[in-house]
Amino acid sequence: MTTTIAPPFRRLTRAVSFSGVGVHSGAGVSCVVGPGDDGIRFRRTDTGGVVKASWRGVGATRLQTVIEGEGTSVATVEHLMSALAALGVWNAEVEIDGAEVPILDGSAAPFLAPLAEAVEPAEAGPHIEVLRPVSVREGRAFAALLPWPGRRFDVGIEFPDAIIGSQRMVFDVETGDYGAEIAPARTFGRLKDIKRLRRRGYGRGASLDNAVAVDGARVANPDGLRFADEFARHKLLDAIGDLALAEAPIRGLYRSHRGGHRLNYALLRALFSAPENFQLLLN
Repeated sequence: MTTTIAPPFRRLTRAVSFSGVGVHSGAGVSCVVGPGDDGIRFRRTDTGGVVKASWRGVGATRLQTVIEGEGTSVATVEHLMSALAALGVWNAEVEIDGAEVPILDGSAAPFLAPLAEAVEPAEAGPHIEVLRPVSVREGRAFAALLPWPGRRFDVGIEFPDAIIGSQRMVFDVETGDYGAEIAPARTFGRLKDIKRLRRRGYGRGASLDNAVAVDGARVANPDGLRFADEFARHKLLDAIGDLALAEAPIRGLYRSHRGGHRLNYALLRALFSAPENFQLLLN
């Protein structure tokens, strides 16, 4: 079946700059997101390396998505990729002077607002249609893509922390309000884990300014949560960004429970492992 509904496509008309720290490296970093014509590419101005934002180049998936290629890498690309995918931007050049995209406030909102002011409609491009169900599983966790006449995300999470518990969020990219419902949801972590994570090289730039800190039945952030189910919304935000590494919009239903970056990457590999799973449609 071929859908007749074309996904929105937009292009950047000018460059937009962002500065901050890497949530895991703790290093200061700046990036400039500008017009492109060959997918989304990250150009390291500090090393000269270039890496394309593609599932083929995913290197690490623990607590972040890292893309690698030709001897270079860029970490924590998921929030920027999520904002670009929601806007319909599939071609961009990202110049970055460090190894990790700035975390900003831990959500996609600080990326989305200025980028939205720098886009205009573009000719429709290719999109990927899911033809048959594909799924991956690790214990009780799973992620799946199913045929669906749209771009729907259905995300369930389950954590032992009382403030999180079990949550579910369903969102349609083409008809929902990403800017209001998804983009503001921040990344999160357990307050008790921060010392252990920092010893292992993670979370060195994390603070209450760029992450929700969970402490059992409460959050440590003075301003509290932005949504009662902010945790599920952020997992959905991440999933949109991770699936954008398909390099084109995926028309189908994404469904996950207890998922994350690793399962999202495994799901893309499973989708593209057999030609009967999908078709590439040119508009």
